[in-house]
Parts: sequence; structure tokens; C-alpha cells
Amino acid sequence: MGQPVARSAEPLAAQFQTNPPREVPTRRNTELVLLGFAAFIVTLALVLVEANQEQELTWSIIWLGLAYLAIFAAAHLAVRKWAPYADPVLLPCVALLNGIGLVMIHRIDLALAERAAQNGKDYTPAVTAQVLFTVISLAFFVAVLIVVNDHRTLTRYGYTAGLAGIVALALPALLPSSLSEVNGAKVWLKLPFFSIQPGEFAKILLMVFFASFLVSKRDLFMVAGKKFLGVELPRARDLGPILIAAVACIGILVFEKDLGTSLLFFSVILMMLYVATERIIWVVLGLSFFVGGCLIAYNLFTHVQQRVANWLDPLATYDKPGGGYQIAQGLFGLGTGGIGGTGLGAGRPDMVPEANTDFITAAIGEELGFIGLAAVLMLYLLVAMRGMRSALAVRDTFGKLLGGGLAFTMVMQIFVVVGGVTKLIPETGITAPFLSKGGSSLLANYILVALLLRISDAARRPATRPKPQPQPQAPIAEAHTVLVQRPPANGGPQA
Repeated sequence: MGQPVARSAEPLAAQFQTNPPREVPTRRNTELVLLGFAAFIVTLALVLVEANQEQELTWSIIWLGLAYLAIFAAAHLAVRKWAPYADPVLLPCVALLNGIGLVMIHRIDLALAERAAQNGKDYTPAVTAQVLFTVISLAFFVAVLIVVNDHRTLTRYGYTAGLAGIVALALPALLPSSLSEVNGAKVWLKLPFFSIQPGEFAKILLMVFFASFLVSKRDLFMVAGKKFLGVELPRARDLGPILIAAVACIGILVFEKDLGTSLLFFSVILMMLYVATERIIWVVLGLSFFVGGCLIAYNLFTHVQQRVANWLDPLATYDKPGGGYQIAQGLFGLGTGGIGGTGLGAGRPDMVPEANTDFITAAIGEELGFIGLAAVLMLYLLVAMRGMRSALAVRDTFGKLLGGGLAFTMVMQIFVVVGGVTKLIPETGITAPFLSKGGSSLLANYILVALLLRISDAARRPATRPKPQPQPQAPIAEAHTVLVQRPPANGGPQA
């Protein structure tokens, strides 16, 4: 009977030498090709706008397209250097959304400039400032990639980020209306040379705080309390964070008159809490608190009642101050666009108030139709899906929660925007990411994308191999002594 052959235990280093691991591609060339395709689409859209507006077609349009490509090529080089394993689809999708937004803002500028000329007034194009904001935002995008070389370092500043986020969120409500109110919403901070929306940055700071808090205190939310109708309720003392979140969001709705920000913040908090605990009861309780607070706010405050009245029947309040004129005009524009749209530059989006900010999706729906608007929404969905995929693949819990929160924010924000424009939910003052005019939203969302790229880089980066440990040598005192004979000098036989 044959003896079993003993397998030799190869060292780990020897295994890697004989069977090296597969090299993970960085996919940076794919990203560059997609950026070139995005630049081509944006340039073609600009040509269509100029042609339909009977503007002069010159070689300057090509130079504008090349400049657009050069700006994002610089961002691509930064990703290639500081996040080489990041997702190759995120940046091109964001670049295309930003480019479509610039084209639409320019198209609305042409219509508003023509109207101003008919009235004998001057008009300053908004697209010039938006291009400048894009360059500044990409500079901050690169800075975040350089400074945050590991997303896990953000956990050290969780409570600091939470405090800064609450201050940024509450500051406009505490300031007088002359320093914080624009179009009825107290969400601005008016400085001598520019204005910003602190709430745009507060959403990122608060997500960092909640992700780090849930990682460290996750067990508190997993403990079940008493049962009610067969459902295990959380303990009363564990409801503190979600009650504070609900009160803060209702406070935003009441004092800042901003339904969109309130809904966005609370939905993101509920999503992160559900992902951390996998208990649906937190979502049910959170929605119950939020709906109850909204009902109380509706009965106490007139501006909430006005928003709901405009939502239910915009034509009934069409001619009233603060009524449903904007919503009705946006719906008329979407109806005019139909399935295929009127064509870029061939519609009348300037008939909708604030068409380049809150209602830019209505302008896109009018000129590109349902098909074009659906394609734009698919770009947002693609960004969110790639972000969620990276959050699932990353190895640490903090990265999963933060990446999931950042990706969900993108989806929820565009849902709130499009829901308000299409009368699915009451009108909100929130802007479409990367599309709408405004520097605060653009800057905050590029920081958000930079963090998503950092998390996706950590998720796709191959794990480093452990270095082979050298064999420990015995101390000299314990070493064995070996006697050797000296060879004869003449090479003859030994005695």
C-alpha cells in the first residue's frame, strides 16, 4: 500500500512568485475617452442652440468645446495621479451634466438678452459666472483628492464636522432677512462680494458626522425594546438622535421656509440609519415624526399653506403674489416639449421664472422633450448607481455608510427638484446638481463627487500583499557549535 505523499508547505511569498495575482486595470484611459465623448455632445448641443437662435456659427464654438475638454482633462489627470483606481464613469457623467447645464444657461441667456434689448435694458449673461464657478469647483475637487488621501481619516473629525454642519445650517435662520433671504427662502449668506448657501456644504458635513457616529454607536440602535403589534420598537432613550434630526429638519422648514432642504436632510439621515441597522422600524418612525411635524407646520404657518395650495391647484393661484404661476408655466413648457422636444434653442423656456435655476429641468423637458429629460435623469441614476456600487465594495463600514449617503443624496436631490417641477410634491427651492445656475451647489457637489471617487479608489485598489517575514535567528549563545577540520596546506591526504 503506497504511502501518502506529503505536500510541502510553500511560503506565501513563493506562491506569489509562481502564481502572481492578476493586475487590476485602472481604467483611466476609458475615463479619458468618455470625457472626449461628453465634450463632443456638449459642443454639438452648443452648435444646435446657436443655429436655432440664428446666431453666427464661427470657429469659436469649436474652441469653446476644446476649452471645456481641457478643463476636465486637467481634472482627469488629477484623478489619474491621486486616485488611479477610482470609478472611470463618475467624472464623465458629471462632466456631461455640467456641460448640458452650461448650454441651457447660455440658451436662456440669449432669450433673456433679447427680451431686455426689446425693453431697452442691458442684460449680463449668467453663463460667464457659471463657467468661472465650474473652474473654481474643479480646483476644489482636485484639492479634496489631494488632502483626503484616505476617506477613513474623516472619522477623526466626525463631531467637528457635525458641529460645523449644524452651525452652517442654522446660520441663515438666525441672521436678519436682509442678509439671508432671497425669493422668500432664508437659506443664503450674503457677503460683500458674493453670496453662498451654507446648507449645500452642511449636507456633506452632517453626512460625515452621521457616518462616523453610526459606526461607533451602531449597537445602540440594534437593541430592541418593547413589542407593539408584533413590531419590536427601539428603546425610548435611543430615539434621541432621530428626534433631534426631525426637530432640526422641521426647524429648517419653518424658519428658513425651505421644504426641499428639509426633505433632503431627513431622508438622507433615515437612509444611513437604515443601512447601519437594517431595521425598517427606524424608517417608519422617522417618516411618522416628519409627517406629523409637517402637519403641525401647515396649520401654524401661512407660507407652508401657500406652497401646498400652489401644489394642489397652481391655476387657482395663478395670478396671486407667490402663487402657482411658476409651476403652471413649467407644466406648460413640459407639455409643449412632448416626447421629442422643440429642439435646442427653439422653445420658450424664458417664459418660466427662474428657468436657469429651480426650473432648469422644465427648460430641458421643453426643448429636449421627455426623451432628453429621461436621458439626463439616467445620467444622475448612473452616478448614484456607481457610487452605491463603490460603497458596497469598500472594505470599511465608515466608507460604506458615507459612500451610500453621498450617492443617495444625488438621487434624492434630483427627485426633490423634478418632483417639484412636475407637481409630484410641493414646489421646493432646491437646485438640480451640476445643471442649475449657482456656485454654492456646484462647488458642494464637486466636493461630493471627489469623496465618492476617493471611496471608489479604495474599493477598487488591490489589497497590498503582506511582506514575507524573515526567519528569526537564534541568539548567538544558543547557536550550535560545529567542528570543522582545516584542509592541509599542500592538498595531500589528511593525517
